[in-house]
Amino acid sequence: MKRLLTIVIALTLLVGTITSASAAPKEKLLVYTSMKEVLIGEIRDAFVKKHPEVQFDYYSAGAGKLMAKIAAERQSGKLMVDVLWTSEIPDFYQLKSQGALEKYVSPEAASIISPVKDPDGCFTPARLGTLGIAYNTNKVKVAPKTWQDLLGPQFKDGFGIANPSLSGTAMVSVAMLVENLGWDYIKGLRANGAKMGQGSGQVVDDVAMGDLKACIAVDYIAINKIQEGAPMGFVYPDKILVIPSPVAIFKGTPNLSAAKKFVDFLLSKEGQAIIAASYTLPIRKDVPVVQGVGLVSPEEAVKRAFPLDYLKMIGEKEKIADQFTAIMTK
Repeated sequence: MKRLLTIVIALTLLVGTITSASAAPKEKLLVYTSMKEVLIGEIRDAFVKKHPEVQFDYYSAGAGKLMAKIAAERQSGKLMVDVLWTSEIPDFYQLKSQGALEKYVSPEAASIISPVKDPDGCFTPARLGTLGIAYNTNKVKVAPKTWQDLLGPQFKDGFGIANPSLSGTAMVSVAMLVENLGWDYIKGLRANGAKMGQGSGQVVDDVAMGDLKACIAVDYIAINKIQEGAPMGFVYPDKILVIPSPVAIFKGTPNLSAAKKFVDFLLSKEGQAIIAASYTLPIRKDVPVVQGVGLVSPEEAVKRAFPLDYLKMIGEKEKIADQFTAIMTK
């Protein structure tokens, strides 16, 4: 009887130990991102499957809204976010200058190919966003091969560029064009009847509907529209607008281990394969891009990328937007 009681007690203690272990608190991770819901959702599912010990949450919004939220959290002394992932490179330079970012060089970073890299490891490119030319195939019979082609009669009164005051991507695109082709090029577009549209998605919609002949278009937005059956084509001119999407960890996060795991996963072949499947470019050479939709390899994109002095652009954003608007509404 005494022996039976001992066994029962031992089993009770064992069950209690197992229950306690299984109820151990998970690591937590909160990511703020401007990536589309479908993409961040797939990344989350794959990450949690690989790291079930992490409780993963994300908040998805436009980069401007995210930065306003982060500023409010920092001012209150209660920073909720652990990791930031957007396409607004100037924001990362600003956060770095403010000492807000944790230095972390992932083991996966050695495989990265990008026109923008932070040598200190305060942020790391996690996607190569590109912009090319989307054109309506009912209105444009010969796809443009160079940026100068857009000044020709084929695109007269029908070329669109998103408003840089409304779209961060458009802001960087305009800044790249101005830095590399000059304001005279923008004036030339306007003289040919080019128009300033609304957001990056709206100008692509206008091309699909035939209200515009062509526009500067974000890769995945244009390709998704084409896949849905829109009468459109998508091509890159001789030089490409390449805008990496960095990821960064906030300094002082209590969830540093989970944050590093996420960055590692995002930069890994598995994470990059998910990104590549969304009709944009990975930042690794060993991850193939979707074929047959107009995309080029990461190596080709970086080779043909327009350079941009982001630090200079940060101080000139308002001036660039105002001058562009003045030209395009003349």
